[in-house]
Amino acid sequence: MPEVTTRRAGTREWAGLGLLGLPTVLLGLDVTVLYLVLPSMAEALDPSATQTLWIMDAYGFFIAGFLITMGTLGDRIGRRRLLVIGMAAFAAVSVLAAFAPSAELLILARALLGVAGATLMPSTLSLISNMFTDVRQRAVAIGVWATMFALGMAAGPVVGGALVDTFWWGAAFLLAVPIAAVVLAGARALLPEYADPQAGRLDLASVALSLAAILPVIYAIKHAAAYGLDLSTVILAVLGIVAGVVFVRRQRGLASPLLDVTLFTSRAFSVALAVLLIGLVGVGGTMYLVTQYLQLVEGLTPFAAGLWMGPPALAMFAAAIGAPLIARRVRPGLVMAIMLGLSVIGYALLATAGTGDAVMVVAGFAFVYLGLGAIAALGTDMVVGAAPASKSGSAAAMSETVQELGIAVGVAVLGSLTTALYTARMATPVDVSPEIEGRLTDSLSGALSVADQVPAQVMQEAQRMFTSGVNIASAVAGVAIVAAAVLCLTALRHVRPLGENQHDGTDQR
Repeated sequence: MPEVTTRRAGTREWAGLGLLGLPTVLLGLDVTVLYLVLPSMAEALDPSATQTLWIMDAYGFFIAGFLITMGTLGDRIGRRRLLVIGMAAFAAVSVLAAFAPSAELLILARALLGVAGATLMPSTLSLISNMFTDVRQRAVAIGVWATMFALGMAAGPVVGGALVDTFWWGAAFLLAVPIAAVVLAGARALLPEYADPQAGRLDLASVALSLAAILPVIYAIKHAAAYGLDLSTVILAVLGIVAGVVFVRRQRGLASPLLDVTLFTSRAFSVALAVLLIGLVGVGGTMYLVTQYLQLVEGLTPFAAGLWMGPPALAMFAAAIGAPLIARRVRPGLVMAIMLGLSVIGYALLATAGTGDAVMVVAGFAFVYLGLGAIAALGTDMVVGAAPASKSGSAAAMSETVQELGIAVGVAVLGSLTTALYTARMATPVDVSPEIEGRLTDSLSGALSVADQVPAQVMQEAQRMFTSGVNIASAVAGVAIVAAAVLCLTALRHVRPLGENQHDGTDQR
């Protein structure tokens, strides 16, 4: 169990938190910038529907694959050092993405961004656990950390949309360069270095097994969502599961494991990870669909769509800051359950919206984000708080792994479900060429590319079919969020209000 201490952070730690917020803002920017850049990028690079999903997913998939390795690597070589290396790499690869001349090279750049991004989140989160050892201060600091991600998501559409409208779609990726410069300049002065002095060398076999466990399973989920269950999907899933079993057994036998599997004996740790995973699947998929709705159905520019996404991000901002403060007096599990209940209202609004209902869609997504802010702050605090200081990098990596995995799976599953429903139900005129018919039935963005060659009522039907797919996907996500809320109420009821364990010496984890 983590050692309890009442040492309080000072001015340097809070200034360091501000610096650590910049990489978090950057990762938030990268999520929403791409959602709103997608139509402009699709027009320039003309990716297929499958390539579009890979452009969206490659980043999250590779982050999920490498987070465990990078989190443990930071424990060994130093968390500040890993942050600096990752920040420089992220900026360099962002330049590559900005000037990618083809969909294939953009997919490669997104994958490399995922590898670089995998160094940032566990480094920032584990450094926060070192800098803020007081339970209440740490909860607020993690709330600020989660809020900075929300701030990035809010600023990304506005700033990125303005850049796309003024320059070209690739300019949005160049935001990483000035942010990286500030972080690299201030890291040594404001951030402490921490490495586990007792950590052994990195076990390369464990690294290979972790990748073999995560990546095939993710690909199988993506493939099944897009093309249905087939033999290759089953084989990949089985290979990933087998590799995962071998990975866990190997970790139990190592003196310095890549992942300390004993952390899962903490109920708060395990349940918080499950809630984060479920919550991010819903948010990741609906975020993708809502941004597409605003541009493809409502016809908004990237900049205007970004402004519409501002209120939901502010809702997450309020929840991420407010939830840890409320949880000082109310059990965190109850706070998370109530906020997830509000999210269900949002999913219900999204499940009933039609074309021309932009206000309802944005209001629904704001409710969705309320739940995300609460579980991002309190769930992450439970995960990090369950680990000793020497293992905080590993714990932070697990938290970020499930969140990135959730976003990627949400985009793959809910995005593919919407596309499948659209393709199955979209009727085309009998007097169009096979090429136009293929565009009309492939996706709404494909239909819009031939809008000047078909009657207006056909385009209206395409927008209705896409919106209907969004309705069904949102309903599916809402059911999952109900299950997550029940899980918080039942499995986290033992977790006491923040800071109580400091006063009576009892660990709440």
